[in-house]
Amino acid sequence: MANQGENNVKLGLFVSIGLLVLIFSFYIIGKNRNLFGSNFQLKVRFSNTSGLIVGNNVLYAGIQAGTVKNIEIINDSTIEVLLTIDDKIKPFIKETAVASIGTEGLMGDKVVNISPAKVPGHGVKDGDVLATRNAINMDEMLLTLSKSNNNIATISEGLKTAVTRVNNSTMWELLNDKGVVENARITLQNISKASANANEMTKGLNLLVTHIKQGKGTAGLLLSDTGMAGNLKEAVARIKSAGNNANNLTIQLNDMVKDLNGSLNKGSGTLHMLLKDSTLAKNLGTSMENVRKGTDGFNQDMEALKHNFLLRGYFKNLEKQKKKQKLQDSLKAKELSIK
Repeated sequence: MANQGENNVKLGLFVSIGLLVLIFSFYIIGKNRNLFGSNFQLKVRFSNTSGLIVGNNVLYAGIQAGTVKNIEIINDSTIEVLLTIDDKIKPFIKETAVASIGTEGLMGDKVVNISPAKVPGHGVKDGDVLATRNAINMDEMLLTLSKSNNNIATISEGLKTAVTRVNNSTMWELLNDKGVVENARITLQNISKASANANEMTKGLNLLVTHIKQGKGTAGLLLSDTGMAGNLKEAVARIKSAGNNANNLTIQLNDMVKDLNGSLNKGSGTLHMLLKDSTLAKNLGTSMENVRKGTDGFNQDMEALKHNFLLRGYFKNLEKQKKKQKLQDSLKAKELSIK
């Protein structure tokens, strides 16, 4: 009888401890689900909940803030989600906050993320509807990733084919030929030198153009000096006038030649008499012979006078003066050549 009473006491203690543990567990779960604390409600509306269910967590800036209490379909494009939020979080949530659906980790349960407002606003009230932002759908992400993988596979196959063709082509042999590489290097060096020369030439041309603009040099003087331009214009006018005069003179000479040819052909005029009259020509020849003989006689007379004792001193002095003058002229010429 005593043993039975002791067993009953032990059983009662075990049941009591079990009940306490169960109550404590309910309290912990209820505290996490806001079953025993004060809370308020907010509403969000989505076009697709992406698998969100009642009881999923609500996070505010990554902090546990409440749970999903109810999900209701409003129409064919709107689903309203009722959120239960802890009153402790209420002062921090503004009416401009944005809600979206995410996941806990990569493949965890769905959660509702409330992002803090980036613009100032008033605090939320019980029953307010928050703005929403479409969340990234994992299925759509995987579909896009699958398409990207297929595209990468196609590109890889194309690159493989291209590389195979290049390896089997003559171009690859040329690239592996050291002589071709050396020639290409020399060609590039020559191109570099040509570019450098072109740059130097360009600099020289720029300097020349600058000097011309500044009126330096002959070209700049010609292009910028208005007085020089006027002189050139006047010189061109004079050249043109000289050309016209030359043309007029040529015309006059042609007329004169025509007249002379006409006179010669007709046998008239002084020129015809000089060129055609044989008697006049003979007389001119006789006159020239007489002049020559007279000149020879005069030279002989002068030579005789030089040997005359009366005039010999005069001619000797004259010869000395001529020699002295020649010597002075030669000395001056040497001095000029030395200078």
